[in-house]
Amino acid sequence: METLLLVLDLVGTLVFALSGAMAGVKNRLDLFGVLVLSYSAGNAGGIARDLLIGAVPPAAISDWRYLAVSMLAGIVTFWRPSVIARLRSPVLIFDAAGLGLFAVAGTQKALAFGLNPIMAALLGMLTGIGGGMTRDVLLAEIPIVLRADLYAVAALTGAAVVVIGAALRLPATAVTIAGAVLCFALRFMAIRRGWHLPVAGEPERPAPNARAPKDRKDEGAGRR
Repeated sequence: METLLLVLDLVGTLVFALSGAMAGVKNRLDLFGVLVLSYSAGNAGGIARDLLIGAVPPAAISDWRYLAVSMLAGIVTFWRPSVIARLRSPVLIFDAAGLGLFAVAGTQKALAFGLNPIMAALLGMLTGIGGGMTRDVLLAEIPIVLRADLYAVAALTGAAVVVIGAALRLPATAVTIAGAVLCFALRFMAIRRGWHLPVAGEPERPAPNARAPKDRKDEGAGRR
């Protein structure tokens, strides 16, 4: 299980780092800015997860492989953006892949540290959305999780699959892969078909010339 969690964490770090680096290139940041976005997007969710469950120092800081994967993704994207840009909406696709991988990896690690199933699923969701939120905040954008089609819901669904599988004592590897695939599929279909939760509408504004009925009666009495 430890090997599986490490692989999921590193692959999730890679795809989220690619999404951060690509967002930096699209916003015409310099090399340092792209690398900062790459590392932040790839590791923010995992760092938050490890701090909350007491796994300190966080793996993204204590293990050089996380930094190496993030920097590699940033450098490749900075010097060869056309390779990544061939994909349709590359930032969103890599973001969806990272979301699924981090959601299930975060849930499995939370369960391994003894958290109850509900909190483990919520922590898995937080692990999944943390990198994308950090990337968007650094770019002064409203985070995707607050405005996008089925983002946190997809992460929570993938995390729930892991929790239910653990409760039923199903094979951990199969359950983890199933949760990641389901999360990615939901997010990808939401991107393609525009699935989303209800959006808050603007409050109705009162008519500028509206007058209270009492005022109209007083005006009529004055004319008499």
